[in-house]
Amino acid sequence: MTLDYEIFELGDFALQNGAMLRDAKLAYKTFGTLNAARDNAIVYPTWYSGQHYDNEWLVGQGMALDPDKYFIIIPNMFGNGLSSSPSNTPEPYNAARFPKVTAYDNVKAQHRLVTEHFGISHLRMVTGWSMGALQTFHWGAMYPDMMDLLAPFCGSAKCSRHNFVFLEGVKAALTADDAFRNGWYTEKPQKGLRAAARVYAGWGFSQSFYREELDLKAMGYASLEDFLVSFWEGFFLPKDPNNLLTMLWTWQNGDVDFR
Repeated sequence: MTLDYEIFELGDFALQNGAMLRDAKLAYKTFGTLNAARDNAIVYPTWYSGQHYDNEWLVGQGMALDPDKYFIIIPNMFGNGLSSSPSNTPEPYNAARFPKVTAYDNVKAQHRLVTEHFGISHLRMVTGWSMGALQTFHWGAMYPDMMDLLAPFCGSAKCSRHNFVFLEGVKAALTADDAFRNGWYTEKPQKGLRAAARVYAGWGFSQSFYREELDLKAMGYASLEDFLVSFWEGFFLPKDPNNLLTMLWTWQNGDVDFR
């Protein structure tokens, strides 16, 4: 199988909490061409549960992130199943033993990719949605002189208390399934994934979305239940629960004041 992304080998990567992510790997995909001055690059991090594929809706000729103008780098967040994650890390730090990583750690790794691998010293922009926005804010705080623009959208520089509580609901749904076995599952914790999907469904779209019945009128689902099963459960079921919990911890502990 030919992969449409590349891997940057980080080696043994020291984390913010003092732990070591051994033989760490950062998956990434690029679009466009880096110009001779190396000043047309945009970093566009991924979001909760998303991979670079899920970011590509903003990339295209004549679109906001135009590869004819810019060199666009989409780094995959730790824990998303492509970069180092519970699901792809060898024993003994696999599954429930995967270390805790922060937004700071993600951006530190991305900075190494940008500077060491691509030889870029200045970026045109960093942008991202949701947890991608959290990482964008961290880019600005950690490397404030490195980019012309920051464009975070639908995200915050710190996880609010309300947001923290919402994520506790997602976590509880994932871990309540008997098949979860404290992270050492041998079969998919399907009940937990389906429950987590329904918890997330109440937050993933707005009150206006449901009030205006856009699941039916805009997305073409037959009923609200059809939407919950087909869209939300269908979205969560292919995911690895430990991966989701790793990124959830990163989200809950997101704080641009990382001192």
